[in-house]
Amino acid sequence: MVAGSDTHGQPAVVPDPGGTAPGRGAHLHPTAECLDLAVRRKAFARALRIAGGGPGLSTTPLAEHLTTRVAQH
Repeated sequence: MVAGSDTHGQPAVVPDPGGTAPGRGAHLHPTAECLDLAVRRKAFARALRIAGGGPGLSTTPLAEHLTTRVAQH
């Protein structure tokens, strides 16, 4: 995953399954539990080095990707 923007142009954590997007990336286990824990710990702002702690950082694109991935398996 990398820092990017959602469909409305707001800051978001977006999936990068191929690991080819530019910028600093981070890894996350593909489970809802790990996503919830990372959100509670504000791990995305720290791991992706987002200034100001990433207030308003959306995880919706990543959550949708995880839901789709789980449904496929």
